[in-house]
Amino acid sequence: MIIFKSARRLQNHLAKLKEIDNKIGFIPTMGALHKGHISLIQKSVSENNYSVVSIFVNPTQFDNQHDLVSYPNNIENDIKLLDRISDNLILFNPDLDQIYTGKIISDVYNLGDLDKYMEGKFRKDHFQGVATVVHKLFDIVDSDNVYLGEKDFQQLRIIEELVLKSAFSLKIIRCKTIRDKNGLALSSRNKKLDISSQNIASNLFKALSFANENFNKKSIDKIYSEVESFFSVFPQIKVEYFLIADEENLKPVEVKKKEKKYRAFIAADISGVRLIDNLKLY
Repeated sequence: MIIFKSARRLQNHLAKLKEIDNKIGFIPTMGALHKGHISLIQKSVSENNYSVVSIFVNPTQFDNQHDLVSYPNNIENDIKLLDRISDNLILFNPDLDQIYTGKIISDVYNLGDLDKYMEGKFRKDHFQGVATVVHKLFDIVDSDNVYLGEKDFQQLRIIEELVLKSAFSLKIIRCKTIRDKNGLALSSRNKKLDISSQNIASNLFKALSFANENFNKKSIDKIYSEVESFFSVFPQIKVEYFLIADEENLKPVEVKKKEKKYRAFIAADISGVRLIDNLKLY
């Protein structure tokens, strides 16, 4: 595995690879790699000649300074893990000045109202920060395919919109959420939870599964009511939102339409750790 800190040196290396028609995959991450990330990387390795993994904790997408400072970070472990996957991996681990020049602020993007709901409602300017760093990374990493997990589905949809509006010549590959044996979606933040809290957090997936099992049996209002009752017996779980939204435009819905596709979304605080998850409804 080759490691680059310099954006320019990475660009020069990728340009040489593309001169001989190598296909490049890209997996942008903030590190603290887990099996969910590994599944994305392995998919990229299987579908491209070379794969770039970026590890960069982006400050502009954090609305809470404590959350930024406490974000899990172990680059040594991440490098060891990546080394085991493939010789055709390239790690881009830039310092802040390789991504931001001058003031560390977000650019402003028209995200087509995709940032108005759920995370966008509860985390001010979060997605402007995401769009800013993703745009910068896509400018640096000249890739053919980008691999993103459905676990952060709202973020995925926003990046798809960004690619469309910015006319990047790359393809976004959606990848299924990887879960542990009790259903908890794998996340870097899970490392902040002890075993008891992880078990309690599995109830987020139970609520999403209940919505899926009853989506064609009960009204959306009835599902909301029963999910609220379900969480009332778990004082350790502070639900920020639970809602059902249109998969395309992310607008919360009240009445189902046959031609539409829907997902259930949830965000909750467990033992001081904020977790999000979602599930496609059939």
